[in-house]
Amino acid sequence: MFPSERKTRDGSCSRATADVFRRSLAEAAAQHLPTWTGKLTPHVLRHFCASQLYLAGMTLFAIQELLGHTWTGTTARYIHVHGTHVEDAWVAGQQRATDRWKGLAQ
Repeated sequence: MFPSERKTRDGSCSRATADVFRRSLAEAAAQHLPTWTGKLTPHVLRHFCASQLYLAGMTLFAIQELLGHTWTGTTARYIHVHGTHVEDAWVAGQQRATDRWKGLAQ
């Protein structure tokens, strides 16, 4: 996903250091997302990715495997959902039950 080498300004290549992604992300945030300057880190992106995958329907166990966590409790702490998540799930479940009932009644 991330290249192990990077071109320098003079066109030569050098090894990417362990901090290259963190530094590049900080520079991009400062330029394009000034309110996130000093706050946007690779770890924050990891939490955001986990949350988006969960909201898109990926199971907690699949996200756990993807992130390489041993415990689902660790993965659960990575996922941040909207305040209406429980209510939205309840409404969606009720709609599925209604649709199934209509299908059985026909």
